[in-house]
Amino acid sequence: MENMSLKSLIAIIGTVLFVIAFIILWPFTTISTGERGIVLHFNAFQGEVLDQGLHWRTPITMSVVKMNVQVQAVSVEASAASKDLNNVATVLTLNYHVDPAQVGSLYQNIGVDYPNKVIAPALQEAIKSTTAKYTAEELITKREMVKTDALLVLRERLAKSFIVVDDLSITDFDFSPSFNAAIEAKVTAEQDALASKNKLEQVKYEAQQQIETAKASAESIRIQGEAITNNPALVQLKWVEKWDGAMPTYQMGAGVPLINIPAYAQ
Repeated sequence: MENMSLKSLIAIIGTVLFVIAFIILWPFTTISTGERGIVLHFNAFQGEVLDQGLHWRTPITMSVVKMNVQVQAVSVEASAASKDLNNVATVLTLNYHVDPAQVGSLYQNIGVDYPNKVIAPALQEAIKSTTAKYTAEELITKREMVKTDALLVLRERLAKSFIVVDDLSITDFDFSPSFNAAIEAKVTAEQDALASKNKLEQVKYEAQQQIETAKASAESIRIQGEAITNNPALVQLKWVEKWDGAMPTYQMGAGVPLINIPAYAQ
């Protein structure tokens, strides 16, 4: 009985140790969607890369480093100088992904710390070389052109490191307090100048309206004057048109005013 109990105990311990060893030396590895597996034999990369799925892994001698090939983002603070030597600071956010076909070369030549080794320095270089081509004011007014130029620099440089650039975001440029004050003063001056211009245009318009009104009034008087000169009877006709038929309440000689009515009015 004691021998049976001892054997059972040994069997249980052996089973437990086997399970523990199996877990520690798990011979399978899973590569998820959006990943690639860098196969290392005794920590040496020999060019084998695993695609997504379940794969056999030889325990002890073989290990797998998983590399993300999905779109990722990295942000860095950058400072540079504009063409007119104004200091400018901004935050750059780069969307990128590792070229799945070159993930082995990336690991072999750069390693897993490529964001700090390659991407961050490339962002600094791109913003410095780009802002140097624009004045501080142009960096604000030509934001899309600045972004396009920086993207060209980044794509060219990072392609050499097996990284594909997807997009770039540039946070608002921040300048020195003195430059910000100068820009604010300029904007205020331009707004004041525009307001003055609009007011002047309004004054000119109103003056022109008065001139046109005066011209119309003068022309009307001229036409009436010519009509009276050419037809004296028109004065009496106008008088008759406005007469309400009432006789004056006072008399100066005859009681009925004399009106010289032309023959055509009889």
